[in-house]
Amino acid sequence: MTLSPARVRILVAALLAVSFLGALDHTVVSTSLATIAGDLGALEHMSWIMVGYTLAATVMLPVLGKLGDVIGPRLVFVVSLVLFLVASLACGFAPDLGWLIAARVVQGLGSAGLQLMSQTIVARVTSPRQRPRYMAVIGAAFPIAIVVGPVVGGLITDYWSWPWVFWINLPVGLVALVLVLAAVPRLPGGAHPRFDVPGSIVFTVSLVGLILAVTWIGDDALRPAAIVCAVVAVIGILALVAIERRAAAPILPPRILRDRTILVCLGLSLVVGAGLFSVVAYVPTYVQMAYRTTATVSGLVPIATVLGMLVSSLLTGWLVSRSGRYRLYPVAGTALAALGLTAMALLPAGMPLWVPMVVMAAVGIGTGAFTNLIFAVVQSAASRDDLGAVTATTNLVRQIGAAVGTAVVGGVVGFAVAAGLPAGLDAATLTPAAARSLPETVQEGIGQVYHDVFAPVFLGLALVYACGVGIALLLPSARLSDEMPASSPPVPDRQPA
Repeated sequence: MTLSPARVRILVAALLAVSFLGALDHTVVSTSLATIAGDLGALEHMSWIMVGYTLAATVMLPVLGKLGDVIGPRLVFVVSLVLFLVASLACGFAPDLGWLIAARVVQGLGSAGLQLMSQTIVARVTSPRQRPRYMAVIGAAFPIAIVVGPVVGGLITDYWSWPWVFWINLPVGLVALVLVLAAVPRLPGGAHPRFDVPGSIVFTVSLVGLILAVTWIGDDALRPAAIVCAVVAVIGILALVAIERRAAAPILPPRILRDRTILVCLGLSLVVGAGLFSVVAYVPTYVQMAYRTTATVSGLVPIATVLGMLVSSLLTGWLVSRSGRYRLYPVAGTALAALGLTAMALLPAGMPLWVPMVVMAAVGIGTGAFTNLIFAVVQSAASRDDLGAVTATTNLVRQIGAAVGTAVVGGVVGFAVAAGLPAGLDAATLTPAAARSLPETVQEGIGQVYHDVFAPVFLGLALVYACGVGIALLLPSARLSDEMPASSPPVPDRQPA
């Protein structure tokens, strides 16, 4: 469907508002987590407030992507927004943790639909050449939310009450809903009207098992449950292969995995997940301990990272839309990020804080050069009827990379720090504030331990990005087309063997 430039701009503005709403909700809640759990009397289970949201937002991606291809992305998008708003209202009225977790699961499901369908709708109404610019604008919601979310969450918690962390979504969301109903055109479904219900169920169970296994494996108390979840995931994946081979309309169409461009973009998405999210998650802890700063000051380093990412993403999207050439940016971006992380590993202890800020800004610039661009590229390689599925798969690979990368880095850091701390210090109870109250010589020793532990971690993440350079070099030297995406020819139903 071809829209006028003015209609496209209104559409992108509406999609940006909704995407920002979904991204902001995650970062706002993180600041209020301890207050919420304390008021509900469930401090020991507060992580489930985030885990439930993240699980739903991850495992539903392929299901929603396929559903968008079958019935059209507009309907999935509107329903997701309504679900998100209803769940936000329910979260604020939660009388106990069970209610809140259930509402957060529904909210995560809605958030997944908002993120995924925003990208799919842009792909349906723009040409591949136009897409990088608009994808970069919509993708700006994530880094902006990382910067402003914790501040907004803190202000709401301190000056209002924690239910408003969720209720603030309602006025913004209702305005966004009006914009969406007016701006998003009615987009028909694809040429594959059947939906793979058995494959969807088995896939969802398998992915839940995989994510829980990765999340729990580092906890001694939860390790047996993690092993059970891992076994469920393996059995589920084997069953899924058998189901999808016989399915008339598989949830993950095998044809999208036969294209070199799509496979390369999936590899780059994995690099972003495993590399960037691990850095953003643990750099504040590293800075607080190695540089002996407060939590507020330590936040300057990830802020520098995401601001570099934001500027780079917007600039890259504009440049690619002008020329149509895209191969240079993933190659140069992964190389710059690898060099930045290598520099982080080689920085001596005791450097001024602005030094790691500059280095991590370079990592953000490198990552931003391709993190949203790959969605435009992967969509250009798929037919119109597979846009939802290929976009969902790219998002899913990134989320899995983030879950695995964060779990691995967290396990390595936890084990190495515990082994390296001076006698008499317990890594489980050593907070940054407690460390700053110790004698100067002990603080220096703790800082050196964290510096020595994180140096190989940074080198490992640099290696992840270095692999990304090799992956990016496999992209074809081509231009993005000015032509609108075409439907693929109908595929005849396959009868079970």
